[in-house]
Amino acid sequence: MKLANKVALVTGVGPGLGQGIAVALAREGADLVICDIDVASLAAAREAVLAEGRRCLSVACDVSSSHEVAAMFEEARATFGTIHILVNNAALTPNRPEDHARRNRLYDYNNLPVPRDSLGFTRTISDEEWHRCWGVNVHGTFYCTREALKLMEPQREGRIINIASIAGISALSAHSPHYSATKGAVVAFTRSVAHEVAGANIFVNCVAPGGVATPAFETYLGRIGEEARNRLWQGCPLGRLGTIDEYASLVTYLAGDHYLVGQIISPNGEAVI
Repeated sequence: MKLANKVALVTGVGPGLGQGIAVALAREGADLVICDIDVASLAAAREAVLAEGRRCLSVACDVSSSHEVAAMFEEARATFGTIHILVNNAALTPNRPEDHARRNRLYDYNNLPVPRDSLGFTRTISDEEWHRCWGVNVHGTFYCTREALKLMEPQREGRIINIASIAGISALSAHSPHYSATKGAVVAFTRSVAHEVAGANIFVNCVAPGGVATPAFETYLGRIGEEARNRLWQGCPLGRLGTIDEYASLVTYLAGDHYLVGQIISPNGEAVI
């Protein structure tokens, strides 16, 4: 258990990648601090971690609030003494019906002989939608990183893993320009902070996944029908999404001992989705 005697904090532990990461870290011996804004999801993730025989502190926290983040880290310090590993996973992802409609339109545009024109995505995004996405995806990553470094720098030890997206390093997620912009910001933030803190034995890296086989994405695939799914797979030579366990195993590796600093790793099956 390579993470025995370590304490990891994982944000956004709702069903899917966040919970999978928390459980994977627990299996490697880490005690967990977990947070989410959804109380039911938080309780389910806590039970999953406890089932691995590890201690778990669960905190209802909106990471877009610096006050809530600071309170969460203080509770973590009071409970466990410190944090060794931070996984910034919490994010707003484009999973609403209107987001799926935009995604389907883009896939059709890329794979069918339709006339060329603007797809009209950016001009329809509201101020509220834009700012909320930045509040969670970027500000939340900053707030949590800032608090974690207050603990990691004095102890001269730490691992920070930011979860970005292939959307932040490619132009192929045009259906969600607001989401792409925030994930690109996470990529740049990772590189900058990694250079800053490496001398204190704090390793900061980023995982930029392609499509993840989360329950939400599986529901979407089941709803769009076989023809639309086949068009989607045109953008994924491997012919499937990455599993939660496949992505979580990379996070557990980055949480341990290695020689990677400021790296943006994108497991994606050569996907463009």
